[in-house]
Amino acid sequence: MSYDVIVRNGLWFDGTGAPPQVRTLGIRDGVVVAVSPTPLDETDCPDVIDAGGKWVLPGFVDVHTHYDAEVLLDPGLRESVRHGVTTVLLGMCSLSTVYSDTEDAADLFSRVEAVPRQFVLGALEQHKTWSGPAEYVKVIDDLPLGPNVASLLGHSDLRASVLGLDRATTRGVTPTDAELETMAAKLDEALDAGMLGLSGMDAAIDKLDGDRFRSRALPSTFATWRERRRLIKVLRKRGRMLQSAPSTAKAYEALNFFLESSGLFGRRKGVRMSLLVSADAKSAPGAVHVLGPGVRLLNRILGAKVRFQHLPVPFELYSDGIDLPVFEEFGAGTAALHLKDQFERNKLLADPEYRRRFRKSFDRRVLGPTLWHRDFHDATIVECPDKTLIGKSFGQIADERGIHPLDAFLDVLVDNGERNVRWTTIVANNRPRYLDRLAKDPSVHMGFSDAGAHLRNMAFYNYPVKLLKRVRDAQLTGRPFMTTEHAVHRLTGEVADWFGVSAGTLRQGDRADFVVIDPAGLNDTVEAYHEESVPFYGGLSRMVNRSDEAVVATAVNGSVVFRNGQFRDGYGESVKSGRYLRAGAEKLAHTPV
Repeated sequence: MSYDVIVRNGLWFDGTGAPPQVRTLGIRDGVVVAVSPTPLDETDCPDVIDAGGKWVLPGFVDVHTHYDAEVLLDPGLRESVRHGVTTVLLGMCSLSTVYSDTEDAADLFSRVEAVPRQFVLGALEQHKTWSGPAEYVKVIDDLPLGPNVASLLGHSDLRASVLGLDRATTRGVTPTDAELETMAAKLDEALDAGMLGLSGMDAAIDKLDGDRFRSRALPSTFATWRERRRLIKVLRKRGRMLQSAPSTAKAYEALNFFLESSGLFGRRKGVRMSLLVSADAKSAPGAVHVLGPGVRLLNRILGAKVRFQHLPVPFELYSDGIDLPVFEEFGAGTAALHLKDQFERNKLLADPEYRRRFRKSFDRRVLGPTLWHRDFHDATIVECPDKTLIGKSFGQIADERGIHPLDAFLDVLVDNGERNVRWTTIVANNRPRYLDRLAKDPSVHMGFSDAGAHLRNMAFYNYPVKLLKRVRDAQLTGRPFMTTEHAVHRLTGEVADWFGVSAGTLRQGDRADFVVIDPAGLNDTVEAYHEESVPFYGGLSRMVNRSDEAVVATAVNGSVVFRNGQFRDGYGESVKSGRYLRAGAEKLAHTPV
């Protein structure tokens, strides 16, 4: 028997949580055809990887990305694949580009995900030839994809296409019965095309871009629960899932997700749900003690299938001036972000009346969790024309000047040019003890990288590698909190199963998506800060990660596309390795041999 690729003598993890074993894998026609405890015949095999002393894992599955525009411009999606991700999911947080026209889609996506609108609009104007989900799937599948891609239909996309973006974002407007049935039929059509389910967003913090309806909240935030229930009914019938985010302003409404997920009340069948977000938030340090037990209790009592997405690394944010989504929590913050002209924005930030209103909302006590801890003593300047301020917190500057911390923040921005001041803070997951606890909490699953979005704000492309590093470090210091095989399962097979995508395992008969990890490379380099210029975004310098000492090789559909820090020739351009994974189809195609 001849093979296309042989991975020799690696410590093999199959993605199910089973203990690892030293094995040699034989791959032919994109499928694992042999998992052998003894050497395989390497005659005529063109690609042999010596994995001795290394780990061979299923490729990581990133279930929360916003690559919807980037995949059209750079189908290789390199920043994920170089870190061992072989399957990415699009269409999160109510945002997709399936039904909306190009201008609406750009207005929906750009400001929310902090990607320059002109490039989102340009990508859609150049590539959007589809008018519905079947055509969309075909266009994506025809791209020279690097990783495999699956997707959800966005509720905001769907709602805007039926009501029009104006009506869809006008308070008090509800769809007629006929419009609601049209939405349900369009969702059903998307599921027929192979989409995994529906994504929503209830938190009104996210705002539209563009000039027509700028700063209105996303369409899905205006939906009533009658509308949501009608769409969930479609998901229940088809056995598909929902991804969404409860409103922090109406936390009590989160109960509706559990009720609608439930298989009780004569429904017989539950609906899997993945909600944002489970974290040890600095703004609500006690929530970590409540959320997990509460989720498990409600799931048990109601027979619900709800999990919360968790980013298993410290949630570190960066901002150039005020360009950070957390400021949308304040009316004054939205007012500043509403202004695209830098001169006008600086003028507003200096206005005494504006500052008075901002301080009032900033100091107001808030019941329930917020995105940001609002502590300017925990916000450090890393770049600034005034070099004497670098390394200081805004709170420290306020103390030195005897002023309110918000005034110190705004003064520094106005004096130095708002976008010239770069600062950072950690908003969640700063306590290792609770971070370790969340990593193994059965009420959460791994996700929420936001890959492809917030290009100047954060970079979590390598969160799977970082989790493996933390697991290994704990084992080496004699304080293990979970096994490596459990961590691998959480990053691969577990999330793939929950979202209903055929990925995440590396057994005989499975598609050969895998990553080779050198455990010796799980060192401090995976934590380092990096930026990289993005040609297809006009040379914008975005935050990235680099884990090249840890990730030896990444393979998609049996093709080794990244090795020793380099992508293969033609990757993402003339060479296609990934494909669109339609819901349910892959399970029929890949049975054990």
